[in-house]
Amino acid sequence: MRMILPPLRERRTIDRLLSAFFRDYRVFAFRRAIGMLSRFYNLRTPDVQWFEYLDWGKTAGRTYENGRIHLVHPENWKKGRKYNSERQWISTVYHEMAHYVFWTDAERKADMFAHRFVRGIAASGGARSGARRAATSRARRKAAL
Repeated sequence: MRMILPPLRERRTIDRLLSAFFRDYRVFAFRRAIGMLSRFYNLRTPDVQWFEYLDWGKTAGRTYENGRIHLVHPENWKKGRKYNSERQWISTVYHEMAHYVFWTDAERKADMFAHRFVRGIAASGGARSGARRAATSRARRKAAL
């Protein structure tokens, strides 16, 4: 399965912004990174809420079907976890954003899929014009000529 991802330059910028947020806790950097991802996928920017821990420290992030994302704040991530690296926190953010990209606005996506699926199909459901020809191989068609 092929995935549509932002261009490499944009991915590097997003990664750099998330790293800056992990080190300095500047909300602007995080919002800008999430905004860039949301703009690329043509989605609303998700509502992100920060927590000290989730599920008694077992979970690093959670995405809900209504578009809300709960994340452990980097400050708390550094303190209370066995695996507390910057890379793992950034991977968690990417993971939760992937859930957001695939879950949000399901009705609109379903309607668009249905519309695109039937575009170009004849309204009558039968053959467009003329009689239906039996399927033949290329070699048999050449032999018939």
